Amino acid sequence: MKEIFDTVSQKCSFEVTQNYSTSFSIATKLLGASIRQDIHNIYGFVRFADEIVDTFHAYEKERLFNKFETDLYEAIEEKISLNPVLNSFQMTVHKYKIPEELYRDFLKSMRADLHKSVYNSVEEYQEYIYGSADVVGLMCLMVFVKGDKQKYDDLKYEAMKLGSAFQKVNFLRDIKADYQELDRTYFPGASYEKMDETIKNKIIQEIEEDFAIAYHGIKKLPNEARLGVFTAYFYYRKLLQKLKKTSACQLMNTRISVPNYQKAAILAKTYVGYKLNHY
Repeated sequence: MKEIFDTVSQKCSFEVTQNYSTSFSIATKLLGASIRQDIHNIYGFVRFADEIVDTFHAYEKERLFNKFETDLYEAIEEKISLNPVLNSFQMTVHKYKIPEELYRDFLKSMRADLHKSVYNSVEEYQEYIYGSADVVGLMCLMVFVKGDKQKYDDLKYEAMKLGSAFQKVNFLRDIKADYQELDRTYFPGASYEKMDETIKNKIIQEIEEDFAIAYHGIKKLPNEARLGVFTAYFYYRKLLQKLKKTSACQLMNTRISVPNYQKAAILAKTYVGYKLNHY
């Protein structure tokens, strides 16, 4: 029976979340039960695509990516895939009628990572962030509002800003690894050699503006989604605070992270604040 296969497939997407991201897996545990698995299904899909372009250096990455993309569209058309992560994702796509342009634009940005290493213009940078992060936020939003088009349209802008903020924090945190291991520079005019306090502070200001807009959108999310998204939001705000206190020189030589005891504190504080209706 396909029901058994679908259950096993979704367990695979859950395991992907658990093994690849401690912070994201904590946040998803705080989502309502009716939407939690679908967020795992989205994460599994985007994680695997990202892994192909970022880590499979000993393999023909472009060939693997081409196959992954072909298998995705076949999975969505046929409503089944022997790749359990794609099988899970196609279930969520059909359940919430996730627009094709969202996962298409995501794959476009991921494909760019196979060849493109420097983003010289703001337009290129914004296009990449839209495809790599904003659309992921929009896919999750479709789940959060359970396919309600009106609610989706009302929260679309804020969801995109949250995706942008998360991605920019990741870029700033990983600037050393992106340059040294992947030969990539995402911030226009902020290459590894040119990064200084002025450039760093400008990037942080941009991220803080994104977070300020996103905050108002999170407050309007359905109850099933709000606590989990707020937890991720406060985790990334904490990470941004640590990056803000780190000199540009240090960012070039170390990777900043939030230790587990601070993650636990964020979780507790967010839960209490949510229950007291502070946000």
